[in-house]
Amino acid sequence: MTPEELADAIRTVLLAAAGDGTLNLAVEEVPLPKVERPRSREHGDWATNVAMQMAKKAGTSPRALAELLCPRLAALDGVASAEVAGPGFLNICLEAASAGELARTIVEAGEAYGHNDSLAGQSVNLEYVSANPTGPVHLGGARWAAVGDSLGRILTACGAQVTREYYFNDHGTQIDRFARSLLAAARGQDTPEDGYGGAYIAEIAATVTADELAAGRPDPATLPDDEATEVLRSRGVALMFDAVKAELHAFRSDFDVFFHEDSLHTSGAVGRAIDRLRERGMIVERDGATWLRTTDFGDDKDRVLIKSDGNAAYFAGDVAYYLDKRSRGADCAIYLLGADHHGYIGRMMAMCAAFGDEPGTNMQILIGQLVNLVKDGEPVRMSKRAGTIVTLEDLVAAVGVDAARYSLARASMDSMIDIDLDLLSSASNDNPVYYVQYAHARTRNVARNAAEHGVSREAGFEPAALDTPADSALLGALAQFPAIVSQAASMREQHRVARYLEELAGAYHTWYAATRVTPRGEDPVDAGHVARLWLNDAVSQVLANGLALLGVTAPERM
Repeated sequence: MTPEELADAIRTVLLAAAGDGTLNLAVEEVPLPKVERPRSREHGDWATNVAMQMAKKAGTSPRALAELLCPRLAALDGVASAEVAGPGFLNICLEAASAGELARTIVEAGEAYGHNDSLAGQSVNLEYVSANPTGPVHLGGARWAAVGDSLGRILTACGAQVTREYYFNDHGTQIDRFARSLLAAARGQDTPEDGYGGAYIAEIAATVTADELAAGRPDPATLPDDEATEVLRSRGVALMFDAVKAELHAFRSDFDVFFHEDSLHTSGAVGRAIDRLRERGMIVERDGATWLRTTDFGDDKDRVLIKSDGNAAYFAGDVAYYLDKRSRGADCAIYLLGADHHGYIGRMMAMCAAFGDEPGTNMQILIGQLVNLVKDGEPVRMSKRAGTIVTLEDLVAAVGVDAARYSLARASMDSMIDIDLDLLSSASNDNPVYYVQYAHARTRNVARNAAEHGVSREAGFEPAALDTPADSALLGALAQFPAIVSQAASMREQHRVARYLEELAGAYHTWYAATRVTPRGEDPVDAGHVARLWLNDAVSQVLANGLALLGVTAPERM
């Protein structure tokens, strides 16, 4: 019996009590109870606070309601006992056979175990990384790539239709600085004071020059400044963005849409967004400029959309982009932004409300903190290739994709993290990704060893044979996976999956030390060995499923 099945069974009891008048509550007021694992196993396999939740509406005390429900719960198939605790908690123990059935459920569900339909019917636009195409992906972008892709996988596992989107900033002064930097490199000049340094600038300039010459066109360095800058801008930005895409693909972070900022200005999207807002009475003309009345929705000041010189303000692009996302069918637009965007939240949420949408529902903004690399106890300050920043490429080269993704995804995104390269390169239990992956590899080794000793799941499954405290503890850990996935999706907290996997790996290692899947010596294979092989394989499946949600591999051997 899974916790979801137990919750359904408890609700059936409540509905029956409401229906026969024992419970003074309308049937439609009966909730789906929350079932949780008690902190102390002495309190049973599962606990619910449903009596405390419903008592006031039912016109009774929580404990009296719990005492009314207790014998009915104890009579449920698969329930060994139920008892009232404290002010009205209900603690429930399952029969071994009922608890053990979970192993079969997991194995037969396979990759689908943990998936649910809690977000079915929702269309989510998930935008992340979106770094300017003026250099390699830096460490902050690497964090968003790991977090964003993991969130996309988790939301999809809960039934949402997810569009992974990269906002390609190809409009504005930073691209101008990038082009001038390429021109300086092509001409062998010093980097402009406000330009971009690093070996990659010279590499791109050299590639553009070689391509132009191969095509029979002049060396860009010999052209007049305006012509040379335009050639280097168009070709250089394309090359840089191709390199960024390749980096992210190698990091297992792929996108459905690469949206060009410049298209908002060339397609008339900015004007259409302003017209929509004007129809809603949200636009005011003042001092020769066009303003959005964001103060109506809590912003500290109104925001300029079209400046007095007729040019669009940067915020105008944000306004048009949000409307574009909603027009493409997104029920919810999620933005993953860096810590330097924290002051941007107020105006963005006000803009959402100005369109008649609900901030926090139709628009959600997640702010991430900085990442620091540490090696030999000292901060890693800069990249050999990029010159001034540490890059995704540097991190992957040091520890590999699995360790890099896991370490970036296992922390809450609103906390600053230090990535210890020495730890992530070590084969020790202190290394969290190694600890989880080793648990999976151990499950596969146990399965191979079982086959060699004649233990096979084909011999049948007797769930009642999973009757030790270690079996029960491991089954309880496995049962929590679907709820963890659902919580991670609803709270937008991918790190919950990683932390759960570490707890499951710990429970498995403890179980491995306390039980046996293969017989000793010449002892025959019995039902307990076979049942524990099912349980072992269930752990293997859940570890693999959880790692897949984080974009991390589940190795067969280590």
